[in-house]
Amino acid sequence: MIENIITLLMLILLQAVLGFDNLLYISLESKGAPPEKQKMVRTTGIAIAIVLRIGLLFILVNLIKYFQDTLFKVDTAWLHGVFNGHSLIVLFGGGFILYTALKEIWHLVYLEEHDQEERKKESVTKIITMIVIMNLVFSFDSILSAMALSDVFWVMAAAIVISGLLMIWLSDKVSVFLAKNRLYEVLGLFILFLVGVMLLSEGGHLAHLEFFGSEVTPMSKTTFYFVIAILVLIDIVQGKYQKKLLAKKKARMQEEGKSI
Repeated sequence: MIENIITLLMLILLQAVLGFDNLLYISLESKGAPPEKQKMVRTTGIAIAIVLRIGLLFILVNLIKYFQDTLFKVDTAWLHGVFNGHSLIVLFGGGFILYTALKEIWHLVYLEEHDQEERKKESVTKIITMIVIMNLVFSFDSILSAMALSDVFWVMAAAIVISGLLMIWLSDKVSVFLAKNRLYEVLGLFILFLVGVMLLSEGGHLAHLEFFGSEVTPMSKTTFYFVIAILVLIDIVQGKYQKKLLAKKKARMQEEGKSI
């Protein structure tokens, strides 16, 4: 029992670390709902995903070999790949997240007002569905990692439930922070972009993809978090530098006003 409890704590920590990108996606996606329904959207989406995650865990425990079996191959002069269920799920998730991040960045820069009007029309059900689907995509690798640490079903299921409840609590905190600090929304979107790149590279590696003889290699978690740290540092320095410039400009305008 003590060993199972220690494993449970390790799995919760693992789910928390691997769930950072998922948490960011949920917070950004829920913005499409009316303000009064955003918390409900996040809570409902994650709660449904918790139940489906346990179902996915049961399926993977019993049918893991079917996800690893080759579904089809591609072999041309410039592209080679061997695709299975796992690689297709990861590739789909990475592609969709990349599309979502680019779309939001585009709207943020060029079509912000139009985007806000369109997002008000988005269905709450649609947003919850997207949160559930992407939650499952993100959870695939975390469940496989959990299976590598334990073969006790209740331990893995308990870790999923506890980490899901923590995610519900943290998603509110992240969403409130982004709402109060709109400038960090840009940083969040670029981190989401990196998540898409990471998943695509991982899916390509699982499928043994080769483009013109060059093999796709996965982006490591270490590299991913290092790049995030650099982006955060740049954002902090840029923010302080911008405040300094604004303060100087304001002081100069005041001096010019006095001289007049």
